Amino acid sequence: MLRLYTGRSDVYSIQHPAAGPIALCNGGVSLVSSLKPVERPLALGEQVYHTLRSHLRKGLIVAGQPLQEVQLAGKLGVSRTPVREALARLASEGLLASDGRSFVVPALTLDDVDDIYEVRFLIEPAAIRRVAEFTTDPGVRSPIEDALAAAAAANKSGDADAFRETNVRFRAAWLALVPNRRLVKVVEQYADHMQHIRTLTLGNAKVRAIVLKGLKRITAALAAGDGDAAAAAMHDHLMEAKRAFIAAVGLANNND
Repeated sequence: MLRLYTGRSDVYSIQHPAAGPIALCNGGVSLVSSLKPVERPLALGEQVYHTLRSHLRKGLIVAGQPLQEVQLAGKLGVSRTPVREALARLASEGLLASDGRSFVVPALTLDDVDDIYEVRFLIEPAAIRRVAEFTTDPGVRSPIEDALAAAAAANKSGDADAFRETNVRFRAAWLALVPNRRLVKVVEQYADHMQHIRTLTLGNAKVRAIVLKGLKRITAALAAGDGDAAAAAMHDHLMEAKRAFIAAVGLANNND
């Protein structure tokens, strides 16, 4: 069920340093020191965008399922304009494609998968290599290790849905440490192109075991502060993910 994303951003009132203190008319405390952040809702188009992107990430919108402005606007309780803006933005990121009258999640061909993973092989090992310089600190590393422990527990209990969520947590935990936020956005964008992989592959216990092994190897390299080992572990982890996806959707890869 679609529910509108309601993230908020903080807005602060700032006094110019040269203006001097501003006193209340009753001679009370400085107005500036008494100000608190005010919350402003995200623009409606931004809320619709995040709602749809969340559903795409979770595999709740399947390949080929038509997404039409009128129906989405009705479900979300908004006008067609923010829906149109959100769909166009998702299409510009390659997460949706237009078929003329509606948008759909594109069905990936083998060439698409090769192209996407070529990009991921270039950027994700490079990103995690930069993280390794911070993760010898146990406090910094703890969100990554917490996600790994949750993944191990979900795998042991056979809970595929929980394992998918912990896999997302693990990625979010190490990405939060990447200093280059532009790089983070690119990583997230191309990882989202493969959102189907979690739905199609992580229900398989053998695949979950392989993924968990990869996460453990990455975490060990980060704990040691070894950027090269972390990058190599990430590359191998992505290679296993690519193979699992190709097998799950029945694509034959003549290059591997």
